[in-house]
Amino acid sequence: MTWFEALFVLLAGMGAGTINAVVGSGTLLTFPALLAVGIPPVLANVSNTVGLAPGTAAGAIGYRRELAGQRGRMIRLIPASLLGGIVGGVLLLTLPDSAFHAVVPGLILLGCLLVAFQPWLSRRIAVPSHLHRGAWWVIPAVFATGVYGGYFGAAQGVLLMAILGLGLDSNLQRMNGLKNVLATVVNTVAAILFILVSDIDWLAAGLIAVGSTIGGFLGARYGRRLPPAALRTLIVCIGILAIVTLVF
Repeated sequence: MTWFEALFVLLAGMGAGTINAVVGSGTLLTFPALLAVGIPPVLANVSNTVGLAPGTAAGAIGYRRELAGQRGRMIRLIPASLLGGIVGGVLLLTLPDSAFHAVVPGLILLGCLLVAFQPWLSRRIAVPSHLHRGAWWVIPAVFATGVYGGYFGAAQGVLLMAILGLGLDSNLQRMNGLKNVLATVVNTVAAILFILVSDIDWLAAGLIAVGSTIGGFLGARYGRRLPPAALRTLIVCIGILAIVTLVF
């Protein structure tokens, strides 16, 4: 890898870390960047997951104020993300890429629609204000998102925000902090699995790790200032971009 390619990957990692902290879908920057510098797809996917794990952790740390009072939710949801990330990582190492490619754009589109219409849907299927445990389907939905995140992960944050926004009684910024924790769990467990059983391009992973960590703190610093309508709009726009990128 030349110095220019290394800088390109580093900057892609920084952008991905920023986007992941605010919304998700940072993989749509780093994965194509790794392909562009000549890294084969499966190796790029694995190295990308390893590199983004520190960045998602930085985003979660940056949102620690929004996590106050959500310990019970994290205790209930983290095991689902943990198990989902392991299953998704195993699937990546055993199944052909075509297995998930057909359904990924549809999943992202569903996430965008759920986020866009979340206020209206929440009024229709509202969780009572005293019921902080959330709807029954949140845990299996978080598990399913973890499987997807361990396998590929693009727009994992969009799907998580849709699930948490509809199934839990809280505001978007608090859900964003919880989303960052769950995404960190998925990325970390998948990264550990890949390190143990798969080849890693350590230069690429290291560059993305440095860039995404910087970006994660930047995204957390400025993302929490966005009003709910602006955050919802940003989530939908990035989700649409994810669909267009994956389809075309």
